[in-house]
Amino acid sequence: MPTETLALTWPVLCAVLFGALLHAGWNALVKSSADKSMDMAVIHLIGSVLALPLVLLVGLPPMASWPFIGASVLIHIGYYIATTQAYKHGDLGLTYPLMRGVAPLLVALSATFTLGETLTPLAWAGIIGICSGVLVLGLSRHALHARKAVGFALANAVIIAIYTVVDGLGVRASGNALQYVATLFLLDGWPFGLLMMARRGRAMADYARHRWPVATGGALASLGSYGIALWAMTRAPVATVAALRETSVLFAVLLGCWLLKETFTLRRFVGTCIIVGGVMAIRLA
Repeated sequence: MPTETLALTWPVLCAVLFGALLHAGWNALVKSSADKSMDMAVIHLIGSVLALPLVLLVGLPPMASWPFIGASVLIHIGYYIATTQAYKHGDLGLTYPLMRGVAPLLVALSATFTLGETLTPLAWAGIIGICSGVLVLGLSRHALHARKAVGFALANAVIIAIYTVVDGLGVRASGNALQYVATLFLLDGWPFGLLMMARRGRAMADYARHRWPVATGGALASLGSYGIALWAMTRAPVATVAALRETSVLFAVLLGCWLLKETFTLRRFVGTCIIVGGVMAIRLA
């Protein structure tokens, strides 16, 4: 798809922001779980099951997109492992913003070479603004005392950037975002899920039996969130979509203040203002 046909319209912007809200929702479910590794495995296994009727309905994507789907499935195994290790060694409030805030900047830096996209100075300002705001929301002085968590989160930022570029190229090669995301989700949940089953055995089955109603909601939110993002990547530059998707961190903070009565500190206010300014800059670019 020629780069000049890509534009961030208001409908695309609103869709990506809604997808970011869904992304914040399913990550909040993981945060609320007693075992984050098993929760992630159960959510994505259920996502694979839910994707089956969708694949039967919309069909498989063209062969040109299959190498990207295969690569993405493999890369996501690393993503799940790095995510669970980051959560094991540090709080979600530290690791999640760090890996989600750095990844879009890496995508933008590589966009010219990998995606053939050239960003305007205003778009760059917006991407940097969103990434900076996300980091302001998440990082604190405690990050200096959680080196393992920071290390896994930064490694995961690289992994996120890689699969974002791969899926951006793949969904454009497929020409049909729904076919691509349905097939990706059909295959994506099994490797990590089977790995967790091999490691945790019956405990995994018991956990899934009690957690499946909540995990199903998380799976639907995950499928919807990434489906919207991949569709948007066929309409707008991947780097701007990747940055806008990370406003999920802002939604997570706002949900925490509203539902959990968390304090809306000065740092959160500053981070929110920076993110909103970044979104406006991207839309005006």
